Amino acid sequence: MQYTDGLESARLVTRFVTMADTTAWLEYYADPQATAYTAIPGMTAAEMTRHVLHHTMLRYSDGRMGLQALLCKEGRELVGMCGLMVQELNGVPEVEIGYHLLRRHWGKGYATEAAQLFRDYGFRNGVASLVSIIHPGNIASQKVAIRNGMQIDPSITVFKGQQRMVFRITMEEWMHLGYQTAQFNSNTNT
Repeated sequence: MQYTDGLESARLVTRFVTMADTTAWLEYYADPQATAYTAIPGMTAAEMTRHVLHHTMLRYSDGRMGLQALLCKEGRELVGMCGLMVQELNGVPEVEIGYHLLRRHWGKGYATEAAQLFRDYGFRNGVASLVSIIHPGNIASQKVAIRNGMQIDPSITVFKGQQRMVFRITMEEWMHLGYQTAQFNSNTNT
């Protein structure tokens, strides 16, 4: 699948991240509440920010997709990141929908809107199944996954040596639930 940016939902537009996003994204990693489940032990907020942006750009270049910057259509303010990422679960490559929002944008429905945008993008581009890998304590992210039509996959409970919940939706479930008729905008021909 060719991975593109410039996707649009009702209120959001996406673009690939760059190292120029370091200052804006530092707000996320400097917030212990926002990073309660994503902080990298032993790294400062600045180190985590540079590390994540660098590795996200590496994902783009080596074909493993990656998170994209989420911007409000109005004003182009950074809201967070969301996107598709190739992950390995039980030795099998899977496509994950990941999302992280700046805390000042929590509670506005942006995470669900962005996750649904990437869900629809993935299925419209031939992905057979999508997952979200979530820390068991991260109730807010679990609710986003459920609103995204996902259900818990009980066959996978560990990811990178840590206990995780895996939520999944297949293309068949997506089609059965009628999601394929939802509004979808992109500057691409997909």
